[in-house]
Amino acid sequence: MLFSFTNKKGILLNETKPINYTTTEDLLILEKNFIGFKEALAFKESQGKYTVVNTLGYLGKYQFGKGTLRRFKIYDTQKFLKNPELQERAFTALCKVNKWILRRDISRFVGKRINGIVITESGILAAAHLAGAGNVKKFLRSYGNFKFKDSYGTSIESYLKKFAGYDVSHIIADKKATV
Repeated sequence: MLFSFTNKKGILLNETKPINYTTTEDLLILEKNFIGFKEALAFKESQGKYTVVNTLGYLGKYQFGKGTLRRFKIYDTQKFLKNPELQERAFTALCKVNKWILRRDISRFVGKRINGIVITESGILAAAHLAGAGNVKKFLRSYGNFKFKDSYGTSIESYLKKFAGYDVSHIIADKKATV
């Protein structure tokens, strides 16, 4: 899949820049749509690199845990790391499942403030990617009193802020999403 990007001055950089890009030409600005959301999240997780395995064993561009991969019937982690298309499909499927799990919380909390953070649907989905949908439910339903940080010290609150305001409305909540 190929996409175009603009620099901070709004000038089109390259109409055929691949999703998994590297550049030193200029600062890339991603739109606030699903593509921008997933690329920003991927950059935070792995610098957008498909073959990365972190020190805790999380895999690929979006840093999937083995348990999450098993949920999507993906058992061969080496094949997963070598298959960018599969990683993209798995990320979209996970977003659909998380949106289904968090559907009531999305309708209840989007637009509200918790600990000074405006809650958005994309922030909720990013936080679920970091901490799991159950921990995001606990955070939201406790109005921010439930605290969570991953092993590297990244909090639900930081993802709610950093990934706020992307349009992820075309992602349809689906309990049984598959790759």
